[in-house]
Amino acid sequence: MVVGKSLTLIIISALLVLYSTSAKSSDLWNPQFFSYKSNNVVQKLVDVSFGWFKKLNDEQKAAHAQSITHALEFAENGKKVTWYKDNASGYAVPVITWPANGGYCRRLHISVIAYNVHKVMTTTACHNSSSNLWTWYKDK
Repeated sequence: MVVGKSLTLIIISALLVLYSTSAKSSDLWNPQFFSYKSNNVVQKLVDVSFGWFKKLNDEQKAAHAQSITHALEFAENGKKVTWYKDNASGYAVPVITWPANGGYCRRLHISVIAYNVHKVMTTTACHNSSSNLWTWYKDK
């Protein structure tokens, strides 16, 4: 059973890499689509830029943020949480979960398509059960 789940995660990861057309070959396991413009972690994740003055509007950002939150807290590994709003779409999928320091960590693959541009990234968040807080890590 563990082998089957691991194989499923490997296949999903490989498919995400194959369908991420904007990723460079050197960044296959960590394509980045955001730049750090604020101190708010969630804002960093949803502040996606698609070129000069091309960003998600507020409703699209909210849908994107909700998919990330839902995937992080409720989705099973390998299950996509999708969204679509005003000609933009995307998904967040947790690919692995592991125990860590009084809580657990999850790695998420995140995808957004808008303005005919496909952006993908991977990020990790760890939940501390005693404080009920998430800590985000920029994957390397």
